[in-house]
Amino acid sequence: MAAHIPKLLSIAGSDPSGGAGVQGDLKTFSALGCYGMAAVTALTAQNTRGVRLVHAVPAFVVAAQIDAIFADIEVDAVKIGMLAEPAIAEAVADSLARVGATRIVFDPVLASTSGDSLSAAGLIAAAVARVFPLAALVTPNLPEAAALLGAREATAPAQMVEQARALIGRGARAVLMKGGHLTGEPLDILVEGEAIHEFHGRRIPTNNLHGTGCALSSAIAAHLARGAELVAAIRAAKAYLEDALVAADALALGSGRGPPHHLHSLWRG
Repeated sequence: MAAHIPKLLSIAGSDPSGGAGVQGDLKTFSALGCYGMAAVTALTAQNTRGVRLVHAVPAFVVAAQIDAIFADIEVDAVKIGMLAEPAIAEAVADSLARVGATRIVFDPVLASTSGDSLSAAGLIAAAVARVFPLAALVTPNLPEAAALLGAREATAPAQMVEQARALIGRGARAVLMKGGHLTGEPLDILVEGEAIHEFHGRRIPTNNLHGTGCALSSAIAAHLARGAELVAAIRAAKAYLEDALVAADALALGSGRGPPHHLHSLWRG
């Protein structure tokens, strides 16, 4: 009897340069031995130097994509990224609640790595109210956490814990605060109930950081789909991303910020 292949759905925007969004998610799923599917929330015109245009997909079309997948295919985990508009956040939440989706990882993408906005007015309130309660894990970086709370950006671990608890107070079940914006070595902190887990990393000397948040959240979802517990899934995902960043410069993609090398372990030469 053939082994079960985990199947994951990415609900996110499209990045035509292939480094982030659904394209980055699908590469990450494949690299970790999972079958990837995608419901596209927005079309963007972007490259390694920045975002030129964002065109949101109508909310009913996003919902139809999700409904079509769940009507036919077993979904072991879901990664949610860019939602773009409040109506899309609400449609995604309605669809996932209706089908009883589990193992949902929500990466609250509000801006690109280059700093370009990827969210419309009202998205934060809709995402917090509707998507937070469905997610097994929310994975904001420090600027995103500050925006979600209407607070100043955390600059120390104690503040990261405080903001994670505030996000849990707003409906999240568990929060992974990504500390890549801290000075010094990066530190991520998971707050789940009363438990606090720290994940120390090393800063990789590369400019190719486009889509790192997408890759990390997708890798966590993939490991959850494979049966890992949350802490183990985060630890394995961080190891994957670190290796992908070490190999990133080999891609030599574009003149701006390229992506991590999602498929570093599979390519030869």
